[in-house]
Amino acid sequence: MTTQSDIGKGWVDLAQPRLGTEVIYASDDFFAPKERLISPAPPVFIPDKFDDNGKWMDGWESRRRRGGGYDHCILRLGCRGVIKGVDIDTSHFTGNYPPEASIDVCESEHANPDDENVWRPLVPQRPLNGDSHHFINADSGSPVTHVRLNIFPDGGIARLRLFGHITPDWDAVGTNQRIDLAAMVQGGRPLICNDEHFGSLANLIAPGKGLNMGDGWETRRRREPGYDWGIIALGAPGIIDEILVDTAYFKGNYPDRFFLQGTLVTGDVSKVTAAASADWPRLIDEQKLDMDREHSFSTEIIPHKPVNVVRLNIIPDGGVSRLRLFGRRAESKVVPPRS
Repeated sequence: MTTQSDIGKGWVDLAQPRLGTEVIYASDDFFAPKERLISPAPPVFIPDKFDDNGKWMDGWESRRRRGGGYDHCILRLGCRGVIKGVDIDTSHFTGNYPPEASIDVCESEHANPDDENVWRPLVPQRPLNGDSHHFINADSGSPVTHVRLNIFPDGGIARLRLFGHITPDWDAVGTNQRIDLAAMVQGGRPLICNDEHFGSLANLIAPGKGLNMGDGWETRRRREPGYDWGIIALGAPGIIDEILVDTAYFKGNYPDRFFLQGTLVTGDVSKVTAAASADWPRLIDEQKLDMDREHSFSTEIIPHKPVNVVRLNIIPDGGVSRLRLFGRRAESKVVPPRS
């Protein structure tokens, strides 16, 4: 059985609203609005909750079709990207889930695809089960901007997750522009970590400030020697000239210290291992952290060659809201020696 760890690990959810993704059309959403399909929160079921149209459901749900055909909805991705896998989630939909579904994709310069856009299949029509996750390996091959979920003939889907990576227009960005090399919107993605009990590693590189303590990367309380770590793939190789570690909302549970390592992986970054990363060169030595604060480091950065993967080490454990790694792409000069 395919699980989320099989297809979601090392990728980001391209369907999340904080990236700007929207559900722009549904053939019908009588029982439950289309916007709930991409809600970042896990779906819930409230037994005694009803609205004017019937039972309240946490997802997208169309009415019962009586005249043939099927229902569909269209998502416009906030950031153009390559899809590597999907999760069609029918959680809490039992007698009202679609028996089958399929997914199509396209790339369009228009906000709303028109008749000239060619949709191509990503997930062929396949059976669904009620109250279940359906984790499916599905490679779009090239970047897409829009996704169409088809349900046969009608019913409800709790959530749609689209795992993959963002593909920035590097020609527009150029090499002289200073950017956050690790940012999710620049193609950065989480690879592996030793623990994410309270918060996902992906939150470190998400857009904007953290919303609360749950919107960061947080490990469990460490009861054994050592420290926790997480590995991030940068959107492109580059030279880092400023490191920002934000512990916003983390007060009694922020890490005492951190240090950062990095290297240039010439092959598939998805194959990076924990053992190999332990020996990567340091980009910055141990630095003290405080609670609920942005920490900026520049002169402390060790001169280095271009890197495309980094390992954030937090000592001994705790939570970090955001990690920003500012710099320029690989053609930039090395960081000057520390003063």
